[in-house]
Amino acid sequence: MELTGAEIIWECLVREGVEIVYGYPGGAILPTYDALNKYQDRVRHVLVRHEQGATHMADGYARITGKVGVAMATSGPGATNMVTGIATAMMDSVPLVCITGQVPSTVLGSDAFQETDITGITLPITKHNFLVTHVSQIAPALRKAFHIARTGRPGPVLVDITKDAQNQKMEFVYPTEPIRLPGYVPPSAATPEQIESAIALIRQAERPLILAGHGVSMSGAERQLLEFAERAQIPVALTLLGKGTMPESHPLCLGMMGMHGAAAVNQAVQAADLLLAFGMRFDDRVTGNLRTYSPNSRKIHIDIDASELNKNVKVDVGIAGDLRTVLEQLLPHLPRLSHAAWLRQIRDWQEEADERDIIHYEAPSDKLYAAHVIHDLWKATGGNAIVVTDVGQHQMWTAQYYLNDRPRSLITSGGLGTMGFGFPAAIGVKMGAPHETVWAIVGDGGFQMTLCELATAAQENVDVNVAIINNAYLGMVRQWQEFFHGQRYNATPMHNPDFVKLAEAYGIPARRVCTRAEIPEAVAWAHSINGPTVVEFQVEKADIVYPMVPAGADLDKMIRRPIPQRNLPDWSENH
Repeated sequence: MELTGAEIIWECLVREGVEIVYGYPGGAILPTYDALNKYQDRVRHVLVRHEQGATHMADGYARITGKVGVAMATSGPGATNMVTGIATAMMDSVPLVCITGQVPSTVLGSDAFQETDITGITLPITKHNFLVTHVSQIAPALRKAFHIARTGRPGPVLVDITKDAQNQKMEFVYPTEPIRLPGYVPPSAATPEQIESAIALIRQAERPLILAGHGVSMSGAERQLLEFAERAQIPVALTLLGKGTMPESHPLCLGMMGMHGAAAVNQAVQAADLLLAFGMRFDDRVTGNLRTYSPNSRKIHIDIDASELNKNVKVDVGIAGDLRTVLEQLLPHLPRLSHAAWLRQIRDWQEEADERDIIHYEAPSDKLYAAHVIHDLWKATGGNAIVVTDVGQHQMWTAQYYLNDRPRSLITSGGLGTMGFGFPAAIGVKMGAPHETVWAIVGDGGFQMTLCELATAAQENVDVNVAIINNAYLGMVRQWQEFFHGQRYNATPMHNPDFVKLAEAYGIPARRVCTRAEIPEAVAWAHSINGPTVVEFQVEKADIVYPMVPAGADLDKMIRRPIPQRNLPDWSENH
């Protein structure tokens, strides 16, 4: 059949199984939007209010479904507005295909109206990208884009298509031959020698520790991780993006490690004699000072990306392969072990840390703390909501106080730390998992970066609940100013709008919470509404996220909450 290039774009999306496209039209992509009329019964298009929102929504959709998220924009500013979202997906290994229109091929390089070299701009922040200048290139480029985005270590791919290529016609037959890309052969399995070496180190270890990262969920290896930990009785520490890969209620799960991780977890990392790094990349927020990081441990590292092995931390056994495949290779050889003394030592550290973390045990008062909000939200939802966060103090409190027992139940920007990610990503999450309860937990600063997507949520009637943690500061920056910059709070106090009135202006029900006693009823109210809601929590302004490892410090040299010198009432039923 003879189709235009614009129609071929939609044909390819349909055949790749795409259900939703997040986008914003403009001149250079207009032929593709015009062709959408023929495909509206097969592909849902969601009109965003800013192209950054499109990429974050596609990102959230991809993270919750495991499918490739798709975003679309026009040339020039439309394409450049996508850059932050593309970089976010690249840092967190999220499969996206971003389609941008481009000026006609006849004027490429002439500084035509709304021309930008978007393939050049995104070269460092995409897994691959394509510039398509003829209709015959569209289908091959899109097929390769989806293949590259979803295989190996996932990531974003950009396809930039000139306007004349969208308008040209050709006889179209969807290509079905296998995709072969020279030099692109993602690894899958370990060698027998690697398996033997890893098992030998595990047998010898007295203080082993598993470090579970985002790669566990990306490979679908949650069941294998649990079986591995239980059989060898090895405790598990989680990265921020690894939360949910193992139930946090499990006795072998220690919780989050790193800069704002649990003190006992960081102590265990430093005292371990064997680290098993599963699908994580030893980034600086996890390791602290590399020269003193877990100095007495041997190390096994399994990752789909061979370039991550020995990049930051030298390891004894490095295995490039799909994590689920490699764990399934290891499990038949894994002995049943006991590490009772090691587990007792960790429990002692945990009990000492609990004495410092008094937040759950404090009596309710007229003051509202963000940690109370997160804990009580966890309690009110039974821990069963999908939580999507922005970036800052509220993100760390969510990681600490909203325990995740299910895979993919915490969605957040880890590597890039993108403020403005939370709310639009939550829209994508809810569209990808319509039967789940979804809460976007955002700060007053980050929310204002993408709050225009309230219009998208209202127009699409997306049943997502927004919890704004309003402390009238850029809280995490203020915390650093308090600790390291002489309490000079430059450019961190926030003059905020009335968030309740703002939400209502978009036709979205909203309310404000100022005391802890109001939280359960406010959560129940939000759950009773079929559509978006906004709940503003006015919390204490000068609160601190404890513990904290200063940048570049040793992992166990944490700034910790002082031990309270007073008797507290027993509020343990709230814990």
